[in-house]
Amino acid sequence: MEKRYWYPDGLDPEDLEFQRRYGPVEPATRDEAKEFFGGLGLDWWVAGGWSIEAFTGVPRHHDDLDVSFWRRHVPELVRYAEGRFHVWAAGAGLTALTPEKPEMPDTADQVWLREHALAPWKYDVVLNPDRDGRWIFRRDPALDYTLDEITWVADDGIRYLNPEMALAYKAKGNRPKDRADLATTLPLLSAARRTWLADMVHHLHPDHVWLDQIRGQGA
Repeated sequence: MEKRYWYPDGLDPEDLEFQRRYGPVEPATRDEAKEFFGGLGLDWWVAGGWSIEAFTGVPRHHDDLDVSFWRRHVPELVRYAEGRFHVWAAGAGLTALTPEKPEMPDTADQVWLREHALAPWKYDVVLNPDRDGRWIFRRDPALDYTLDEITWVADDGIRYLNPEMALAYKAKGNRPKDRADLATTLPLLSAARRTWLADMVHHLHPDHVWLDQIRGQGA
C-alpha cells in the first residue's frame, strides 16, 4: 500500500509543488531564529513581511521567516550548525554543505536548514553580498550601504530591514500582499523615508503604479 504524506491545508499550488519536490516546510519563529543566529555572534537580520510587521505593529499573515545573512560567513554558519542542522546550498539544485566542504556554489544565493532528511525545512536564509563590509542592494548592485543605514533593531532585540527598503524590494512583485504592506506602512513613514522610497522605486521601475500613491501620501 502506498504511503501518503500530508501537507498543510491552504497551500497554493506553487507552494504545494515545492514541498512535494523538496520536502515539507515548517518555518522557524522569530524567537527560534534569535536563539539560533544570536548564538552565532555574527550579523543577521529579518526582511520581508516580518520587517513590515515589526515596524507597523499591524499583524499580518506570514508564509515564512525571511532571514538574511552575509554570504561570506556561510562557512562559520555551517560549522556552527553541525549537530543541530544540516545546511544545503539552494540554487540550481541542492548541494550539501559540511564543515569539510562549506563553500557556496556560485549558482546558489540561499541556504536551507533542517535537522535531518525526514524533518521539515526550518530556515531559508537569503545570502547578501557585501562590498568591503557594506550591504549591496541586490536590485541594483551598484548601490551599497552600511548595515546600520538600512536596518534597525526593534525592542525584541532582532535587527530588521528598514520598511522603505523592504517595500523597494516588494515593488517588483506588486502582489496583493505587497500592496497591502504598502498601504499599511505609508502612513507611518516620515517624509524623508517616503521621499527615499519614491526615488528608489522610480530608479528601479520608472513607470511603477506605486509612485503616485507614494508621492501623494501625506501631501
